[in-house]
Amino acid sequence: MSHMKSIISKVEVFGVAVPLVGGGFKNAYVTKTVQKSAVIRITDDDGIVGLGNIDPSPGYSVESIEDSLNVLRKILAPLIVGADTFNIHELLALMDANLQDFYDAKAAIEMACTDLICRKMDIPVYTYLGGNMVDELSFNAWIGILPPDEAAAEAKKWFDKGFKSAKVKVGGNIHADRDRIAAIRAAVGPSMRLRADANAGYQVDEAIALGKLLEPFDMQLLEQPVHADDLDGMAKVRQSVGIPIMADESIIDYPSLIAVIKKDAADIVKLKVMKQGGFLKTRRMLETASAAGLKVVIGHGFGLGVNTVAEIMLACTSKDVLPGLECVGPLKTVDDIVVNKLDITSGSLPLPKGPGLGVILDDQKIQMYEVR
Repeated sequence: MSHMKSIISKVEVFGVAVPLVGGGFKNAYVTKTVQKSAVIRITDDDGIVGLGNIDPSPGYSVESIEDSLNVLRKILAPLIVGADTFNIHELLALMDANLQDFYDAKAAIEMACTDLICRKMDIPVYTYLGGNMVDELSFNAWIGILPPDEAAAEAKKWFDKGFKSAKVKVGGNIHADRDRIAAIRAAVGPSMRLRADANAGYQVDEAIALGKLLEPFDMQLLEQPVHADDLDGMAKVRQSVGIPIMADESIIDYPSLIAVIKKDAADIVKLKVMKQGGFLKTRRMLETASAAGLKVVIGHGFGLGVNTVAEIMLACTSKDVLPGLECVGPLKTVDDIVVNKLDITSGSLPLPKGPGLGVILDDQKIQMYEVR
C-alpha cells in the first residue's frame, strides 16, 4: 500500500457559547452560565474533515477563551495550511516554533488532525492510541460547596441514577467540609467512591487537619489540597494523611509531572487532553505516571461533545485510569454542537466506536451558538 497522504487545505475556527443547565455553576474561581468554547474543523485535500474542541474555564486555564480563539485564528490556522496532517510531531514542532505556551489552542489543532487521520484510516481514535482496555466507561458525579443536608440529597440523587463515584468540592472551612462529607457518606452508604477537591485552597497545616477529619469516611482521594506550586507542602500532606492525594492544578506539562513524581507529592494525577496539549502528549504523560506507580484520573468538567469524546477515547486505553471519568460536560450543558449529544445521565456509557472521534458537527448548532 502506498503512503497515505493528507494535506491540510482548510482550517475553520468557531467560538461558541453554549448555555449551562439551571443557573449555571459556581466553582472556586467564578460562576459560569455559559460554556465558552473553541471548535475547530480541519479539511484535507481529499475533503476529509477532523474536529477539535477546547473548553477553557476561567481560573483553571492559563489563557482565556478569547486569547485561544485569537491565536487559533491569527497564528495557528494560517500556519498549518499546507502541512501534512499525518505528521503530528512535525505539526507540534511547527506550532511550538511559532508560538510559546497555548497548550489548549495547540491541543485543538492536534485533536482535529488526529480525528482526521483516524477517519481517513477508518479506525476509532483509541485504536490509533494503542487500543482500548475497557469497553464500558463510568463517570464521576460532582457536589458543590453546599450545606450538609443539601449535599447529602444531591449525592443520593446521583447515586440513585447509577453513579458510582462523586467529587465533593471542599474549601473555606475544614469543619464544614467534614460535615458535608459525613452527611454524604451517611446518605449514600459505603459503596460510592468519594473524592474531595480543594482546588489548591488550603495551607499545608489546614490541609493535613482536613485530611485527618476526612479519614473516617473512606475517601478515594483528596485532590490538590495545597497551592499548585507547593510540591513540598503537598508531599507533606501526603505523608501525614491516610487518603491518596491527587495533583491537578500542579500538573501542566511533562516537566511538571516529573517534578510531582520526583517529590513523591501525589498518588494520583489528573490529566486532560486540552490542558496537556493534545493526545500524544497526554498519552506519554499517562504512560509515565503509570511507570511511576501512579494512577490517573482523566477529564475536565465542562467539555462540549468533541472534547468529551476525545477524553473518553484516551481514558479507555489504560487500566491505570481510574473509573469515574470527570469529562462530564454533557451533564452540564443544555445543548451541544454535535449531532446526538452524549447521554451519560445513568453514570456510564459503552465505548463510542468511531471512526475518528465518532462525532459529527451540527452546523445549525454552531450557527446558533456562535459568538461573533
